[in-house]
Amino acid sequence: MLPTGLDELVAQARRDFARLNFPAPNWVPALAGPDGQTMLDVLVVGGGLCGQTTGFALARDGVRNIRIVDRAARGREGPWGTYARMDTLRSPKHLTGPDLGFPALTFRAWYEAQHGAEGWRRLYKVATRDWLDYLLWVRDAVGLKIENNTEVTRVDPEASGVRIELIGPSGVATLFARKVVLAGGRDGSGAAYRPSFPSLASGGLGRYARVFHSSDTIDFARFKDGKIGILGASASAFDNAAVALEAGAAEAHLFVRRTHLPQVNKSKWTTFPGFFLSFRQLDDRTRWQIYSYIFAEAVPPPHETVLRCDRHAGFNVHFAEPWLDVVEGAAGVEVVTAKARYRFDAVIMATGFSVDLSQRRELAACHDKIALWADRVSAQAAAAHPEAARFPYLGPGFELIERTPGALPGLSRIHVFNAGSTMSHGALAGDIPGLAFGANRLSSAIASGLFEASADVLAAKLRDHDDRELEPTRYFLPR
Repeated sequence: MLPTGLDELVAQARRDFARLNFPAPNWVPALAGPDGQTMLDVLVVGGGLCGQTTGFALARDGVRNIRIVDRAARGREGPWGTYARMDTLRSPKHLTGPDLGFPALTFRAWYEAQHGAEGWRRLYKVATRDWLDYLLWVRDAVGLKIENNTEVTRVDPEASGVRIELIGPSGVATLFARKVVLAGGRDGSGAAYRPSFPSLASGGLGRYARVFHSSDTIDFARFKDGKIGILGASASAFDNAAVALEAGAAEAHLFVRRTHLPQVNKSKWTTFPGFFLSFRQLDDRTRWQIYSYIFAEAVPPPHETVLRCDRHAGFNVHFAEPWLDVVEGAAGVEVVTAKARYRFDAVIMATGFSVDLSQRRELAACHDKIALWADRVSAQAAAAHPEAARFPYLGPGFELIERTPGALPGLSRIHVFNAGSTMSHGALAGDIPGLAFGANRLSSAIASGLFEASADVLAAKLRDHDDRELEPTRYFLPR
């Protein structure tokens, strides 16, 4: 079989790897855990965009005794193959990040290998399905191993390491690692936000499964010719309305509490190297002012998504009309607002994700000991911006910090490389433009921590180092 453009691109990437000595030899001394087995140096929880890029960066930096696990099947890690229902990514096509600076691994190289330079020139934005296929291709080209269908259920930081419980294809297991990276994406520091309503069953799903969150699996064909109600004005709200209408729904109604849609995506201003490199160095007051402002301004839906909805006669937007109650029955769902009562065949809450560490199962043993931004700002500021106040307050290497010093030795062994890191570091974990900056910072911090912890062992290796440079010459002196 003749090689394809992608085959040739993989070969080019691997020639670049060889020229740059990737992956670097493992330099971290082995360390036995409490069970007598060699501890992992790093366990990465999450194998999507952030997790695989973390693994890539660590391999480049010579930290090789790692495992990357994800609870989902291959191709369903993260949103791209699941609930990302937009046609294209929000970012411009020239974005980079998962490539970590290897030109042959960029999306542009991947796309041109299949469609040529002219195809790239004609491309407007990256198709969501193409982005997923590209990420999986990068993973395979780099040689990263992701252990799918494996979920971490508990992490217990200790002074000598982190005790981890997980369940996978072989059953329940316990292991120990020197570092853990939580790379779980949008909900990695919390969960899908499902507003509560007086008549709705707890948990956000009603008895007849006609109430969904936008991140749920939804069979839109089930509601063909029906009416769908959607709560929210986010990009995902418009995405879900578009998919419902394209699947044959007669009507899709968006309900927005504001009198108009947000107009400017302030976070786009932050996507330049100076911000990505330097935001973390700002004082707490300035960082809080910047991101609490960005969150409060909200994000408008992309114009492509709005136009996608407006193509359908059955698309409607109800401004200044929040939901007061949701009543689910066997035949449909009734939505109550201050203006009217509406009947729908199903409703979707496009209300995003909350940052709330108490909702993370794996952090049950330590979430109440973790410093939050609420601990670093005034009570008045926290009350004015409760969402921002719930973000974990992270150290310079994305590490968790104790709320009370000395309360939980070893907590800093856990690094948060998901959406929960935004208040402390900017959007370096999850938003593609800042990904490489974040992965490089994280890997550097982990490598530095492992080096410092291994300094005595490494110093002994220095004393034992015996590279006899002059042995072939007459000036050589035997030890």
